[in-house]
Amino acid sequence: MLFNRTIVVLCVVGWLAAACGSTPLPPVIAPIVSTEVGISAQTVTSVPTVEPPLSSTAAPSTIVTALTAAPTAMVEPAATALPDLGAAPELRGIVGWVNSEPVMMADLRGKVVLVNFWTYGCYNCRNTLPYVTRWYDTYHDQGFVVLGIHTPEFAREHDIVNVRAAVEREGIHYPVAQDNDYATWRAWRNRYWPAEYFVDASGRIRHVQIGEGGYERSEAVIQQLLAEAAAN
Repeated sequence: MLFNRTIVVLCVVGWLAAACGSTPLPPVIAPIVSTEVGISAQTVTSVPTVEPPLSSTAAPSTIVTALTAAPTAMVEPAATALPDLGAAPELRGIVGWVNSEPVMMADLRGKVVLVNFWTYGCYNCRNTLPYVTRWYDTYHDQGFVVLGIHTPEFAREHDIVNVRAAVEREGIHYPVAQDNDYATWRAWRNRYWPAEYFVDASGRIRHVQIGEGGYERSEAVIQQLLAEAAAN
């Protein structure tokens, strides 16, 4: 994928620069590990600069500002107050749904929502799905909702028939939206597969997980957001 090739090139250039005694690249580049797609085990506190999509100005700039301005620590303790990363954008341009009638973010106020950007051809995405499904099964009765946003990379992934088959194969039973035109991807200013956005009951983004890993931290975030919702 284009994003990963760019990251790999940056990492190699940084290594060469260090070996030659040149000025090193900024430290945020160094720990990034690219596998097939996405970024391994990066959370919002260590995410690289998020570039706005080329053709979108729809998403609130506060999300990108909060992401790029975050401190560099890898993770926060579970009990730490979660930051407010801005209002969750609405879903846009969805061409089809699997496991659900059409859903809007506005319909989910009062729920804790995980918005999960993925595509079935992405190996790293598939590795995260068992965790996402387990969280949904464990916490759904407490007011936790997962919205899978299937944003395709390859032509075959645009076909809703193929997406339905993949959803069944992966044992997914939460709603999955087909984002063929990248409208929701751009509205959220997303840049990666997989990417998970954790939204609180008032519709605010409180945590972002980019790539594989961070599973214990992500589950702690779900528990914390559910506790906040119950307290209010």
